[in-house]
Amino acid sequence: MTIKEFFSFRQNKFFWVNLIAMVIVVALALFGVLKGLDIYTRHGEAVVVPNVKGMGVAEAKKLFRNQKLNCIVSDSSYVKNLPAGCILDYNPSAGQKVKEGRTIYLTINTLSTPLQAVPDVADNSSMRQAQARLLASGFKLTENQHVPGEKDWVYEVKYKGHTLANGEKVPTGATLTLVVGDGGELPQEGDSIGTATTAPVSSGDSAADESWF
Repeated sequence: MTIKEFFSFRQNKFFWVNLIAMVIVVALALFGVLKGLDIYTRHGEAVVVPNVKGMGVAEAKKLFRNQKLNCIVSDSSYVKNLPAGCILDYNPSAGQKVKEGRTIYLTINTLSTPLQAVPDVADNSSMRQAQARLLASGFKLTENQHVPGEKDWVYEVKYKGHTLANGEKVPTGATLTLVVGDGGELPQEGDSIGTATTAPVSSGDSAADESWF
């Protein structure tokens, strides 16, 4: 094959038509791939995560929906001074830029107050010892209830009028009442009988009076 014959294809118009068509097809395919990747990754479409701390879940969902974001409750914790169900934290946090459709994971305050065992202070602690242990455990105390018995000795612990058993659980941070002795003697069985039997002393006096006569 001569050099002239090798380059003779340049004079074939079908060759140039096919070449141009191939270039156009390759360019369109490349554009389509890049456009598809751009749509898939939502290139340039970022939104800022709003601040929803302290809000209820329903309110936060509405705000996230307006930002084209989703949210789900993934964890809970207990903070006694905050409303039940309010949002304590979330990830990604406020101010971060995320893509539309991102799911935000919420941590909320527990809907019900968790229960806690009351320290064993009944009938084995003084009033001061019991108060110190209960307050350190996060409980609150009302005015003591006094009963006859050893002064400042704790006989019972009550919650809403109910005497608690050892290890019984009540809501965390509940208000308790200590039943303590007031220093008076405990009533003994048969005290009333003894009192009744002391009355005949007057009969002895009458006997003496009779002898006096």
